[in-house]
Amino acid sequence: MHGGGSPRQAGQYGRPRGRVSGGDAVAQRAENAEAPRIPNLLRRIGSLFAPHRRDLSITVVLVFISAALSVLPPLLVQRAFDEGLFPPGGNPNLPRLATLVGLMIGIYLGSQLLGVWQTWLTATVGNSVMGALRVRLFTHLQAMELSFFTKTKTGIIQSRLQNDVGGVASVLTNTISSLLGNVVTVIAALVAMLLLNWQLAIVAVILMPALVIAQRRVGQVRARIASRTQESLSDMTAITQETLSVSGILLSKSFTRQQAEIGRYSDENDNQVRLQVSQQMSGQWFFAMVSIFLSSIPAIVYLVAGLLMVNGTTDVTPGTIVAFTTVQSRLLFPLLGLMRVALDLQTSSALFARIFQYLDLTPAISDAPTAGDVPAAGEATGRVEFDAVTFAYPDATADSRPTLDAVSFRIEPGGFAAFVGPSGAGKTTVSYLIPRFYEASAGRVLFSGVDVRDLKQESLVSHIGIVSQETYLFHATIAENLRYAKPDASDAELEAAARSASIHDTIASFPEGYATVVGERGYRLSGGEKQRIAIARVLLKDPEVLILDEATSALDSISERIVQTALDTASRGRTTIAIAHRLSTIVSADVIFVVDGGRVVESGTHAELLAANGVYARLYAEQVTAPSPSRLLPAE
Repeated sequence: MHGGGSPRQAGQYGRPRGRVSGGDAVAQRAENAEAPRIPNLLRRIGSLFAPHRRDLSITVVLVFISAALSVLPPLLVQRAFDEGLFPPGGNPNLPRLATLVGLMIGIYLGSQLLGVWQTWLTATVGNSVMGALRVRLFTHLQAMELSFFTKTKTGIIQSRLQNDVGGVASVLTNTISSLLGNVVTVIAALVAMLLLNWQLAIVAVILMPALVIAQRRVGQVRARIASRTQESLSDMTAITQETLSVSGILLSKSFTRQQAEIGRYSDENDNQVRLQVSQQMSGQWFFAMVSIFLSSIPAIVYLVAGLLMVNGTTDVTPGTIVAFTTVQSRLLFPLLGLMRVALDLQTSSALFARIFQYLDLTPAISDAPTAGDVPAAGEATGRVEFDAVTFAYPDATADSRPTLDAVSFRIEPGGFAAFVGPSGAGKTTVSYLIPRFYEASAGRVLFSGVDVRDLKQESLVSHIGIVSQETYLFHATIAENLRYAKPDASDAELEAAARSASIHDTIASFPEGYATVVGERGYRLSGGEKQRIAIARVLLKDPEVLILDEATSALDSISERIVQTALDTASRGRTTIAIAHRLSTIVSADVIFVVDGGRVVESGTHAELLAANGVYARLYAEQVTAPSPSRLLPAE
């Protein structure tokens, strides 16, 4: 077995967005500024959390209680020293000390239990909102028209679903709880320090701003290095995707470029190593300063307390000093955390804005309120008709000619019609308009006698089967790929469809049979095998109308004959519409429509069109006289 590949759809709807890794504040603010402006954004964000009001209220209360409890132990430490260890009487007061120690342990235990509860609540709410939002966005994207996906990179859509939606979970689990907790902790710590001794509070706080400024400067340096590190990681990921995919590895082996690719990866890896070392070392001096500062403040407090006691200007006790230094040590990091909160809130708003931008997209094609199902079996069942249909793609300029211009034709139930013509004439566009993947700009497309705009899309498409040149198979078993058309199909139904598509014997020859995994995009199968599995999948659907969009144009002559036999079987008893490049595959069609410049310029049987000596006759003559692939090879 061998494989093949196809180019991915190009185009772009927007650049991928998401939280900048490494905390590069400058880059993150620039990206946030580019976020779309969404009216009533805060109200819409709030509506997402509305079903979780009770849990959110409990979370807020727990944050306040936990932050307030965090400053009680130092106050109890003061009491333990002054009333338990060193009471005025001289000897330790063990009952009093035991009581205070018990209270401290109880507070520690309670704080941790509240913390676990708070974490569970925030994680549950945050991830529930994230999950619901992701499904909502995925559902909305499923309803978007085909043109949206032809002009939008797959990576952009994945970024919305993964990076942006994933990032909003931190709004609750990190940002909000961090904001509330740090604010309450800072306020409570400052109040406790002032209650213990206002002179020592001034000494401890006066140096804090300098440390915060230093932290910000060092953080910016680390952020720039982190940004370059992420860019390097992205480059390494791109190299991996390009060279280790099936298509990439085939290309590198075909041109013996493995060593060159190894060198390219190795160079980027060396760059990554240097950046990682720089990132880890860039903050070491700062953290050394922080360590020195935090270690020095208690010593300075001891010195100032001693001076105050010598001068008789304060009644500082040993318990006050110990309690004070304990509170002071808990003040710095909440202050640093508050510096990041504003940016995190802005980033979260930007993520929500980008998500709502997609949710606010209106599908260009949707069911009318009065739309109904395709009529039950009747005289017109399977009839396809175009009535003066004109169509231009959404991104076409106003002065360009339409892709289809006043096209009219009728294909009777059970008939076999083919559309041929030069490349770009509009043949494939016809196949897009029948299942209403695009909307006609003017005129009517009728299916089973009803305007497709009056039919429900799901009902319409359920009556149509499509086999295209680019066969898409999932990285799953053959059976799973076939059951995509009919999830409840029995093994007997799978085998019957495969036999009709002339692929059963091939599948049976595989060691795993229908349990054979086809590989990414079916690379473990040949082009002809993939096409016949696609035909079998359509046969399981059992549609009334079969559309073949150049289903054999990419195959060699042997595979084409096998697949063509399968297509002939599949088309029996169905209205069949073939978009053909190789005219030899449609010579037996009931009617052939020749499309040129967006118009149907000729129609008739193969013999009639040859006799007319028009566009079809010219195209047929070009293919008949064109050199075969064997003639293009040099003579031995």
